[in-house]
Amino acid sequence: MRALLRWYSDMGIDTVTGDEPADFSESQATEGDNARGQKRDLAQPGPNRPPSHAGQMQGSAQSLPKTTAARPNTGVLRPQADMLSADEAVNLAKELAAKAQDLTGLEAALRGFEGCPLKKGARNTVFADGTPGAPLLVMGEAPGRDEDREGVPFIGKAGLLLDKMLGAIGHDRTKNAYISNVIYWRPPGNRTPTDEEMMMCHPFAERLIELAQPKVILIAGAAPLKALLHKSGIMKSRGKWHTLRCANGTNYDVMPTFHPAYLLRNPQAKRQVWQDLQAVREKLREN
Repeated sequence: MRALLRWYSDMGIDTVTGDEPADFSESQATEGDNARGQKRDLAQPGPNRPPSHAGQMQGSAQSLPKTTAARPNTGVLRPQADMLSADEAVNLAKELAAKAQDLTGLEAALRGFEGCPLKKGARNTVFADGTPGAPLLVMGEAPGRDEDREGVPFIGKAGLLLDKMLGAIGHDRTKNAYISNVIYWRPPGNRTPTDEEMMMCHPFAERLIELAQPKVILIAGAAPLKALLHKSGIMKSRGKWHTLRCANGTNYDVMPTFHPAYLLRNPQAKRQVWQDLQAVREKLREN
């Protein structure tokens, strides 16, 4: 039973949706549907099926007859997320991110964005934490279970390790560090984000960098390396300085390193990360 519960947790199944167990694999069909071999839509509530939890999954399995829906707090009619192609979602993200004039406005735009399908399965939109305008910006991959539950990036075991890493070079999220991710909703089962999902979130990540104006960016992991610098291979890229040029023409010094979650599984890599952090400290002193 413990092993089963751990597997459920790893797969992102960590919420009870009803007091009684329900068999969602059961199919019921009308006589006409049976003739055509079609199954009844299991997302529709039935006498033995409790409604879905939290309302965030609504529409994921049901058909969406409407083509437009009001975006929260904007009053603007826009296509439903299910109706958007990947290119349309990216263009919408660019439009919303470009209009944000500060980090507060960017967070509001992100919370109103419905173009990324990851949002439907997440509890919270996880934007950022720490000190806006700090000289050091940390960009991670995506929220995990704890981050999704609390709505704050890097607060689980990996987050505690990150805080120790930053403290070793004299930085703290409450004083002089700002922390975010390149994906703002938890992928199911903590899987690696897809290229399309990173593209949909990229305009917000880039605009966050432009508005935060850090002196140095610390990239934690392979996913933000790919999303921001369009490079693959964290093993080859870590420990070397890279330049990120944003859409507004500003250049930023970027140091890729291993994600704290990787260090929890491979503690022998801490020596390499310590070298990367020392380089970050020296670069901040120069800047």
